[in-house]
Formats: sequence, C-alpha cells, structure tokens
Amino acid sequence: MSAAPRLLLNTYRAEFSDTLRLSIPIIIAQLGVVLMGVTDNLFVGRLLGAVPLGAAGLASSLSFLMSSIGVGGLSVVAALISKANNRTTGTTEGDGDHQDGQAAVNRLFRAGLRVAGLLSLFLGGLSVLLAYNFDLFGQTPEVTRLARDFMLILSASLVPLMVFVATRQLCDGLRYPHVAMAITLSALGVNALFNYLFIKGVGPFPALGLMGSALATLLSRTFMAGAMLVYVYRTSYFRPYLKKEFKSLPSISEAWTIFRLGLPGGLTFFFEVATFSLAVVIVGWLGEAQLAAHQIAISMASVTYMMATGISSAAAIRVSAAVGKASREEVWQAGVAAFLLSVSFMSVTAIVFLTTNDWLVTLYIRDSPEVMTIAASLVIMAGFFQLSDGVQVVALGGLRGLSDVNVPTLITLFSYWVVALPLSYVLAFPFGMDAIGVWIGLLTGLTIAAVLLTWRFFRRVRRADLFMETSVPTSPTT
Repeated sequence: MSAAPRLLLNTYRAEFSDTLRLSIPIIIAQLGVVLMGVTDNLFVGRLLGAVPLGAAGLASSLSFLMSSIGVGGLSVVAALISKANNRTTGTTEGDGDHQDGQAAVNRLFRAGLRVAGLLSLFLGGLSVLLAYNFDLFGQTPEVTRLARDFMLILSASLVPLMVFVATRQLCDGLRYPHVAMAITLSALGVNALFNYLFIKGVGPFPALGLMGSALATLLSRTFMAGAMLVYVYRTSYFRPYLKKEFKSLPSISEAWTIFRLGLPGGLTFFFEVATFSLAVVIVGWLGEAQLAAHQIAISMASVTYMMATGISSAAAIRVSAAVGKASREEVWQAGVAAFLLSVSFMSVTAIVFLTTNDWLVTLYIRDSPEVMTIAASLVIMAGFFQLSDGVQVVALGGLRGLSDVNVPTLITLFSYWVVALPLSYVLAFPFGMDAIGVWIGLLTGLTIAAVLLTWRFFRRVRRADLFMETSVPTSPTT
C-alpha cells in the first residue's frame, strides 16, 4: 500500500469503523424494503408475464412517489434524536442532564408518530385519487386497469409503512438500528410467502393473480409496523426514553420542528423519486417491452441506491451527533468517511452491472427476447450512474445532519425536473434514442445533483456559524 492510501486509512480508520457499524444494519434494513418490491417483480414476472410486470412496476413507482414525502420527511427525526441525545447527555454526567435528554427524545418520538399518522392519511388519499385517474398517464388499457387496482391496495399499506418509519427513527437515532434490520428481513420472508400463496392460489388461498402481490405487500408492511412498536415498548433498552411521566410533556414544538425540517427533506426525496417515477411513464409511452425492461433495470439500481441510503442515514446520524457536541472536526470526518465508503461500494456495484448485465436480466424474465435485449442495455446504463447516485444521496444525508434542507431541495428540483426529465424526453423521442435516451437524461441529472450537493455540504461545514444555525429548539421539560 502506498503512503497516501495508508495515511488516509490510518486517519479515518475509527470513522470508517463507526460509520460501518451504524450503517450496515441500516443498509440491510433498507435493502429489505427494496427487496420486497424486487420480490414482487420476480414473482409477477415469472408467474404472470411482461404486461403485469410493467403494470406492477408503474403502480409501485407511483405509490413510492406518494410515500417518498413521508419517508423523506420522517427521516429527519433520527438526526434530531441523535443531536438532542448527544447535546444533553454527551458532555455531562449529571442525572438532570440525562433526564433532559431522555425527555427530549421522548417528545421527538411521540411527535414523529403524530406526524406519521397525519402524513399517512394525507398521502394515502392522494394515492387513491391518483389511482382513479390512472388513464392520465397514457398507458395501454390493460396496463392501466391492472395498475389502478394494484395501486389502490398499496394506498392502504401507507398507514403501516409510515408508522414503521416513524418508530424506526427512535431506534436509528439512538444508534440501535438492528431492530429495523431484523424486522425488515422477517417481513421480506412474509412478503415472499404471501406472494406465492396469493398469486398462485395455493391450498385454501384464492388465486388473486397480480392483486395477490399487492395484498402480500400490505400484509408485510402491517407486520413491520406491529413488530416494531411491540419491540420498542417491550425492550429495556428503550424504557428510559418511554417513561410514563414523559407522556404529559408537550410535543407540539417538536412536531412543528419535524414539519419545518422534514417537509423540505421530504420534497427533496420526492423530487428524485418523482423523476424516476415519471421516467417510468415516459418509457411506457415507448411500448410495453420497453416498460418491462425499464422496470427490470430500475429495480436493480434501486437495490444499490437503497444500500447507499443506509450510508447516507448513518452520515446524517453521525454528523448530527457531532453537531450536538459542537465538534467541527468530527462533523468533517463523519462526512468524509461516508463519502469514501459510498464511492467504494458503488464502484463495486458499477463493475457488477457492467460485466454481468445479461445474467442479471435472466433472474427476472426468460421468455421475452425483446425485453431481455432492451433490459441488458439499460443495466449497463445503470452501472454508469452508480457513482453519481451514491455521492448525491450521501451528500443529502450529511446536509440533513446539519439541518440544512432548503437549498438542497432547490438543488434537487433543478437537477431532476429542470435537467433530467426534459432531457430524458428529448433524447427518447425527438432524438430517437428510445429507452437509452431516458437513462442518459437521468444520469445527467444525478451527476449535477452529486456535484452541487457535495459542494454545499463541505461549504456548510467550513462556515463559522455552523453550530448556531443547526441547534435544535427544545420544549421545556416541565
């Protein structure tokens, strides 16, 4: 090993270790969530064919678009919990300080659950409205019919999903992410089992076809929410933060803080997810084969992206904890370590996509040569934008840890809606580049976002007023 890499490794060895220790369980949990969608696609593609696969992919993309505001908005709670816990307990040993920290965490947790309830009702209603107006997307009649019914069932699953996400923030913020990991992996098995039972109609279960896959998602998300709540309220690790005397403490201020910081964060996530969801619509205009192929490639890219979001979540938690301790050096080191880990991981996945694209496609479908050919070329494109995707999501995590949410929202709006989507349409239709053109547009937007967000993060870390601007308001404990 040369001198420079050895120096880098020695400098950031502890940072890499701590980030990995925190991010690996989050990555596995994130991967489990995405693999539920991949599992749906695998069962639908193998058992029902290309048209149902395209319909399920379109409905799932649009449903995820609706949920992205809630998932992205609630993700700020873990950073707030970490910051509050470290600010009040990390520098003193007094019992009063510990009580203050526990009370602050309790208020944030209860506020997060309330916000989750409101978001699930609002977003679920929007999802239902969107489902009943599916013909606006200009898809074929069969895809429209199947996708509408699929999305209606997914709309109901937003309630348990938001509850799970809100409860998970407590675990992640207190650096105990193994809970969500175990529950998500268990839910993955539940989802796969009911996919098989409901699609095929095994034994006493009815053969529901494509709708059976949607019902399996609803049941698995309900399991996740219930298991998460039961574990948190019955485990001694969380008991100090859930004392009965804390229930009377007001949490309106915390709910407002979550809305104030979470809404821009949710919109940031929304702009990115919306770009990929609308890209699905654009590809659908090209034909059913292109739609099925796009769904195969994007589901693979979603797996690696969600794994990168695990590193991003760890970055947000560690950066916010360092801000809570007023340590600029630790903020810098936490950010750099997250960037290096994400780039390393996404480089490996890029090589895998570029060298095994044909084999990866056969995991999804084998009876449609046209779909397989298109999908193989799109997987290569997915390999090219791995690095940009990994860098931009970690930059967002670091900025979330700094409670910097407004400017990143504008950056993502510009990168994805001003650049990526229009360019995707122009390259696909006027330039005749078909589905490849859509993916070139997406790659361009991701790269611009990665550059701007990374510049923003390191510029914010250098600012003299960093700790004054990122302080978290707290309510009185009495």
